[in-house]
Order: sequence, then structure tokens, then C-alpha cells
Amino acid sequence: MGPYKILFLDIDGTVLRPDHTIEETTRVAIKEMKKQNMEVVLATGRPLHELSDLAEELQITSFIGYNGALGIYEGDIIFAEPMKPEDVSYILNVSSAYGHEVVCYTNSKNYFTSLEPEAVQAFQKQFHLRQNDLLTEDVMEEVLGMTIITAGNNGDSLYQINGGIHLSQVNVEGMQHCFDVIRDHVNKGIGVKFLLNKLGIKSEESIAFGDGMNDKEMLSYVGEGFAMGNAHPDLFPHAKHKTTSVTNSGIYNGLKSLGLIES
Repeated sequence: MGPYKILFLDIDGTVLRPDHTIEETTRVAIKEMKKQNMEVVLATGRPLHELSDLAEELQITSFIGYNGALGIYEGDIIFAEPMKPEDVSYILNVSSAYGHEVVCYTNSKNYFTSLEPEAVQAFQKQFHLRQNDLLTEDVMEEVLGMTIITAGNNGDSLYQINGGIHLSQVNVEGMQHCFDVIRDHVNKGIGVKFLLNKLGIKSEESIAFGDGMNDKEMLSYVGEGFAMGNAHPDLFPHAKHKTTSVTNSGIYNGLKSLGLIES
């Protein structure tokens, strides 16, 4: 085995192109890393219960989901960190006051404040969310992550969030009015650190690719962090490398630059 032992990949805008397809070069890159006995982990803001098809297609069994709130290694849950109910309540109260919709993710479903609005249906379609239901009080202590669907520009400024929580704009075309709720102590970087410690892998032996601001902690922590060419402009300072876009062999070219792919 070479100097690298594990590869973390964001999904939207990194593995998946805007049309939700995967470039052949990306498939080749993932297969090649597996041939080199490298662990491959999907690290995403998405709920993990919606990833079965993609995971099967890429033959990946390890994940960091909900922006770092849940970790699964080879099918087994290794950590889970639900949100504080009081933080969930605050965001729900503000969203209700300003006419925003919210989706709360548990480890089994996506709970929306409403299912009918066009913005909600567009969000579900964009991210292929199928396990959807109306939010009820009895799941408040099970929420692993949240996304706010605002009503327009600067909708995130209405949330005066303190105590280690910030909002991260969703870096997907047509979804920039949506914001993931990120906890300072629960993010992809913390999830990566936990998994590396569990596996006995040093940070310098790890590689990660991402395109959104919810990837900044992950890219900063790993030994070789790559920002995709289509990344949010504010992400580039947090990455050691910049590669090409998701539609131009970004993962493949990044791994090639490290000498892990020859042709």
C-alpha cells in the first residue's frame, strides 16, 4: 500500500454531476483506489437512508452522513450525534415566523414542516428524497441534521444562531436558497477525525474531495484536500489543492496529480 490509505468523497457536485449522473472517469478512479486497497468513504450532508442505490452502484459500505452526525463503517454504526432539541425548536420557530420550510433528518426518514409547497417538492426531487413524512414532536430528539428552505435571497440572515451552530449554503444549482444547519463540533471534519482514529489511520494518509462549504472542515483536516473546480469560491482557501470540475474528471485528475492513477 502506498502513502494513502483512505479516500473521502462528497456526493453532490463531487461524485454526482448536476444531472445526477456519474462520470465514467469517477467510476474508474474509485475502482482503482479499491484495487490499491484504499478505503473509500462517502461523506455527505445527505441522509444515509437515501443512499442505498448509489452505495450499491459504487460498492461502497462506509459513510459519514448528515454533515458528520452519523458514521457507518462497513455497515456498522460507529458514532451518532443528534442535535439538541432546543436548537431544533429555535430554527423551527424562526422558520415558521418567516414562512420558510425545514426538513429534519433522522436515521430513517426526512421530516418536513410541510409536504405541499412547490419549493419542498423541488427539494425532494433534486435530492431524490423518498422517505418523507410530516414533522411531529415525537422525533425532536432524533434529529441528526436539518436543512432550511428559505424564501429567497439572504434568508439565512434571519437566523441569529449562537452556541456553535452556523448555516452553510447548499452548493447545488437552483438550491442556493437552501441552507444546511452545521454544528461546529459535529461536521464532516469531526466525522473524518473520528473514523481515522478508529481505523488507526493518520490524517496525512487521507484524501478528500468536496465542493461545498460544508466540506471545509473535512478538506482542512485530511492530508490531501481537493476542492472541485465547481466549488463554492469560499472553499478554495480551505483546500490544499484545486482540481477540475465534477463534469471534467475532477476526482480522477486529482488522484492522478498525486501519482495514484497513471493514465
